[in-house]
Amino acid sequence: MRVFLAGATGAIGRPLVDRLLADGHEVVGTTRDPARADALRAKGAEAVVVDAFDAAAVHAAVAAARPEVVVHQLTALPQDPTPKAMAAAVAVNARLRRETVPTLVDAARAAGARRVIAQSISFVTKPDGRPVHDEDAPLWLDEPSQRTNVEGVRVLEAAVRDASDVEGVAMRYGFFYGPGTWYAPDGALGTMIRKRRYPIVGSGEGRSSFVHVDDAVDATVRALDGAFPSGTYNVTNDEPAPARDWIPAAASAMGAKAPRHAPVWLARRLAGPVVVHYATTLPGNRDARFRAAAPGWSPRAWRDGFAEVFA
Repeated sequence: MRVFLAGATGAIGRPLVDRLLADGHEVVGTTRDPARADALRAKGAEAVVVDAFDAAAVHAAVAAARPEVVVHQLTALPQDPTPKAMAAAVAVNARLRRETVPTLVDAARAAGARRVIAQSISFVTKPDGRPVHDEDAPLWLDEPSQRTNVEGVRVLEAAVRDASDVEGVAMRYGFFYGPGTWYAPDGALGTMIRKRRYPIVGSGEGRSSFVHVDDAVDATVRALDGAFPSGTYNVTNDEPAPARDWIPAAASAMGAKAPRHAPVWLARRLAGPVVVHYATTLPGNRDARFRAAAPGWSPRAWRDGFAEVFA
């Protein structure tokens, strides 16, 4: 199969290229960095240096690639998740979702591709007291601190869902952990946990749904199949982890001291309302729809995965 992969050098893009090539697919990957393009070519992929916001250049690249499937894995995350850096990253990521996904859908249709798979996120639903949400839970669009991020997801998923003459799959990944992600010993959050700079806020009831990056790669490869139904899917493990559980588990696996505790008012003042939401009110996500569509997909349990990754 010939696959056009936008964002081929990111946290999931790199292992996804490796897996696609290992499975015998032809890969055309995009990057903004000529040095990373050389690294893609060294692996055996074709590489295109392109600005994802340049719609004409993207159309030309997809047309030249003649792909059967177009995969969107474009993100922009800072190395150090300070409040200022995160605010800038949220704006860029929202723009990537709003602008580049509709462009790729149009380019895929024009090039004769049969399917578009786009990276979405699962942690955008409105807290309503239920500990776990499925894909039909409403997006949290009426919360000012969430609106930019969630609106980007809404536009992305609408572009995929409403695509004509091309199949659309929106993958709502959970929080990636594993090599090359924030949730690793050398990752941004792993470093903060090791240095006791990532406390348990308030009750620690916020439930994060994780997915090992290799399990996310496997899920994405399964969605390439023409028999896989179009739609929106949570791609997570099936055990959402409260912050009061997963933060100490990561610290313990690294041999670090137990995390500190912080009151909600202090966390809100220093880190902002989004961090407080993730720590205290974030609903987990149910992955039953994806498991039904992809029998045999079995992501590792987060406790086992954390023991493997953070050790």
